[in-house]
Amino acid sequence: MKPQTTVILAMTIDGKIADREGSAARFASNTDKSHLERLIASMDGVLFGASTLRAYGTSLPITNRQLLEKRLRQNLPPQPVHIVCSASGDIDPKARFFRQPLPRWLLTTPKGEALCRNHPFDKILVNPTPKEEIDWDWAFPQLTKLGLKKLGVLGGGKLVASLVARDLIDELYLTICPLILGGEKAPTPVEGWGLSVAEALKLELVGINAVGSEVFLHYRRSL
Repeated sequence: MKPQTTVILAMTIDGKIADREGSAARFASNTDKSHLERLIASMDGVLFGASTLRAYGTSLPITNRQLLEKRLRQNLPPQPVHIVCSASGDIDPKARFFRQPLPRWLLTTPKGEALCRNHPFDKILVNPTPKEEIDWDWAFPQLTKLGLKKLGVLGGGKLVASLVARDLIDELYLTICPLILGGEKAPTPVEGWGLSVAEALKLELVGINAVGSEVFLHYRRSL
């Protein structure tokens, strides 16, 4: 078993989720931030890579009162679990993330656990074997057993690539922002080695909405 897994990303017209320095991508509008918060509020947990945490230093707690009240009516905790994915354990324990009002988990390897065991995480999930990468075939069933039936993935590109490679993505929300960054070193939504056309994750468009100069797309995997 695995969670229903939804990737949520914003990118430039030329397909970049950050600039060539890998800086925090703060180019999306307030409309997109509200869109992101609404989607996060629909999840049991959200997953993001350590590089994303290093870039921003924070995650996005739900602050909208109506969304908080909706979760309360659904007998859900105020905030979904925010899960950092880091094989290396290269995480700053002084990051503002650790002072935010939300539950924090770490998904890591034995090496990463050794570096982070004193970090203020509420729960640390460790690969049962000494692999250098996250074992998704083990991790996703564990998240399901822990009650996370709906999982949002907030980036970055390497994390998304690892999930695409294991065929673990069910849907994608993608915001197209009206700027061009360029650069061969600028991160894209799906990094890594890449897939052949025959291996590609095939999607179908189920929703499109233009607000101002941004376009909001919703895709589901094609069956």
